[in-house]
Amino acid sequence: MNNDENMSRVSRKKSPKKRMKTWKKVTLWIIAIIVILFGVGAFAAYRNVSNVANKIYQSSGAKSMRNADDALNSNKPISLLFMGTDTDFGGRSYKGRTDSMMVVTLNPKTETTTMVSIPRDMKVNLPDFPQYSPSKINAAYTYGGVKEAINAVESHFSIPIDYYVTLSLGGLKKAIDQVGGVDVVSPLTFDYQGEHYTKGVEEHMDGTKAMWFSNMRYQDPQGDYGRQARQRLVLTALIRKAISYKTVVNTGFLDSISKNLKTDLTMGDMTKLALNYRGTNKNVKNDYAHGTNDNEYGVSFQDVSGAEQQRISKVINDSLR
Repeated sequence: MNNDENMSRVSRKKSPKKRMKTWKKVTLWIIAIIVILFGVGAFAAYRNVSNVANKIYQSSGAKSMRNADDALNSNKPISLLFMGTDTDFGGRSYKGRTDSMMVVTLNPKTETTTMVSIPRDMKVNLPDFPQYSPSKINAAYTYGGVKEAINAVESHFSIPIDYYVTLSLGGLKKAIDQVGGVDVVSPLTFDYQGEHYTKGVEEHMDGTKAMWFSNMRYQDPQGDYGRQARQRLVLTALIRKAISYKTVVNTGFLDSISKNLKTDLTMGDMTKLALNYRGTNKNVKNDYAHGTNDNEYGVSFQDVSGAEQQRISKVINDSLR
């Protein structure tokens, strides 16, 4: 699993075992998010879902670049920032950091979902914490919570973030198993944590297998970027599975998700997403912000150039038209 980044500008080199542990949640927070956003509103009992929605709602406090509610009410394209945190991992009680960051846009007009991964080590200047800049973008959440994470993404990519979803480690493995697993074609042949994956072969993965599929890094020729690509493969499969998932989600399952999930989507917002944005899974586009290795004062960063930031800005803003 991933490197457990420290919460300051000084990075410590962790053991491979600890680096792997950080990524245990990567796939699993995605399934919980998708179930909540696309499945719950359409298929679960309204009363149970409403109770969960009240528990998980939390305003971001970030500055709005546009009126997100107007866009949602008019069935216009919207953007969401998905963040996976390690807050409750390994007995931690502190806030943690966003080890996974992905901007997802939903365009009902073109029936397209666009997913763009952001390197967790991307070097940024934090808008509200210049004293800690430059810093890694995953530290924005550590210093200023969801608000700073959103502000950092909007600032560096010149894109609007309409809503956010964060999910910590909690009972996420159970969530992926709850929907019966996912079907994914592996881009590589590899063995990892007792699981085997064959290139070009579609495999039905339960929570454990999908988790390790998303975790593996060191055997991938593309390193963390290859891992991001596998995460997007899982996310695509999960969107399609969750939208067609017919089983009513039980209260116990929803309660387990509510302990790990925070979002500024209301119950009404979730219902609109479930009813009016379900067609966006027909076309799925994947991308990621490319960076290069950069070391500054002994800290390892991913340097995403200005030109690349502009490219990502165009990809996301075009998907919102």
